[in-house]
Amino acid sequence: MTTSYDLLKAEIAARCPSLSPRLRQVAEFALTHPDDMALETIAVIAERAKVPPSSLIRFANAFGFDGFSAMQRVFRRQLVERSSDYAARIRALRQSDAAASPASLLDRLVEAGIRSLDQLRHSTRPEQLERAAALLARAEVIHVVGQRRAFAVASYLSYAFGQLGPRTHLLDGIGGTTLQQANFIGERDVLVVISFAPYAPETLAVAHRAGERGVPIVVLTDGPLSPLLPLAEVAFELQDAELQGFRSLSTTMCLALALVVQLGQKLGEDGKGRRSSRPARRARVEARRAETEAPEPADAAG
Repeated sequence: MTTSYDLLKAEIAARCPSLSPRLRQVAEFALTHPDDMALETIAVIAERAKVPPSSLIRFANAFGFDGFSAMQRVFRRQLVERSSDYAARIRALRQSDAAASPASLLDRLVEAGIRSLDQLRHSTRPEQLERAAALLARAEVIHVVGQRRAFAVASYLSYAFGQLGPRTHLLDGIGGTTLQQANFIGERDVLVVISFAPYAPETLAVAHRAGERGVPIVVLTDGPLSPLLPLAEVAFELQDAELQGFRSLSTTMCLALALVVQLGQKLGEDGKGRRSSRPARRARVEARRAETEAPEPADAAG
């Protein structure tokens, strides 16, 4: 039995595939909803995880705890360490039965977003951002793929990276051409993959194809059970705010912006940024234009 949340999280992720179907269901819920595991009663957690309450007790026993309360204290400790008043604030918000007015709904969405962003701040290490930026800065082409909910993030990253100067390619999959577009990914390129459960098959296929070629992959995904993690050179595990089954992109977009800023700083340090590259390109264009517009030499008069 461990009292460290990070160690418990790693153990749950490692043992998840070998658990029974019911306990695996609990494991997936625990890894994707750690705040619920910390704050809610066993009855509420069982309802949200769609398992009997007895399954939570068996799950805790399987990891060496005498009961679910002992395991819950580990989840609760990591939440308290992040912010001493968060537990009380979130519990009060969830248990309140205020009228579902637009203002009330907005408050709940904002509160959920704040909680997710706070978790992002404490779980993302600076060296992860630095490593990702270094990979992106060295790439000949940055390819970005993300489908469904993740497409908005992929589109933004493709646009923002391109504004910094590097060649960027968005695999948008228009007309069912995602895998054909993946054929343009070279060994000196980098692939950025954004995908969340249930993970778009076309996104996974692109990631596997790039991995087979030895292409470095930067992954933005949603937890330690993501099938993309084994393929990643650098991975960011994100927990976006969720309210009544609707998930926002606030945390993912914040991380995406951090990647863009970090890459911009890296390119500036290396002298490869947009400002340094555009004059050179402009000079080449002007030289070619001058060559094509130069008058033909006059024939000598006889």
